[in-house]
Amino acid sequence: MKNLILGLALLCCVTGYTQILNAESLRKVTDTSGWSGSASVNFALRGGVNDYIAFGSDIHVQYKMKTHLILIKNQLNFQKVDDDRFGNSGIQHVRYNNRFHDRWSWEVFAQAQYNKVSKIDFRGLVGLGPRFKVTRYENYKVYVGALIMYEQEELDDGFTPIQRDFRFSSYLSFSFYPKDGMSLISTSYYQPKVDRFADHRFSNESTLKIDLFKNLGFSATYVFIFDAFPAIGVPNSQYRFRTGLTYSFD
Repeated sequence: MKNLILGLALLCCVTGYTQILNAESLRKVTDTSGWSGSASVNFALRGGVNDYIAFGSDIHVQYKMKTHLILIKNQLNFQKVDDDRFGNSGIQHVRYNNRFHDRWSWEVFAQAQYNKVSKIDFRGLVGLGPRFKVTRYENYKVYVGALIMYEQEELDDGFTPIQRDFRFSSYLSFSFYPKDGMSLISTSYYQPKVDRFADHRFSNESTLKIDLFKNLGFSATYVFIFDAFPAIGVPNSQYRFRTGLTYSFD
């Protein structure tokens, strides 16, 4: 296990940062009920707003029972920014999915996060909405979702007051499984304020996964994020690229 953790730490590389969590990446495809998930640790280097070195952990578990699915994610990162400043970030996410029809399901979620580098002291979300399965193919799946969420955001830029708003959160996701042990998953999110569509966020995350062994796989992920109104001093657009290993368990 120690060798696995060391390998994960050396093989993971990240640029950019995440503000919108891709919940589709949390869903582990399984035909059996019960617990499953994945765990990893990482070492990251980033260039952008600041240069930093980061160490982090990422734990994802889910519980499936017939038409019910519960997803839990906990992600923590500790970062050395520039030469003498430190920052850290974290996301805690819980999501419940109830499939009440062959193609329809209902989702409820809650999320808390902070990101010192991005000047986010706190961002809390709660939301709900429907999810629809567009296709019926097993090797090619398309989903769309239309949720509404309440957001409270506290920024550390010395200017922006505490914001409490309602936002729409719509997404389009497709999963392609060309053969056993290989998958390509891409998800796009659009999140405008309910009363001001000019204040919006957009993100796309695409991940290629290839199984190496029974519980160990290689993944490559690219993320692009656009925020129309980020914290003062933070760019509108950011990106991230990550490669590494993931240990999964059933």
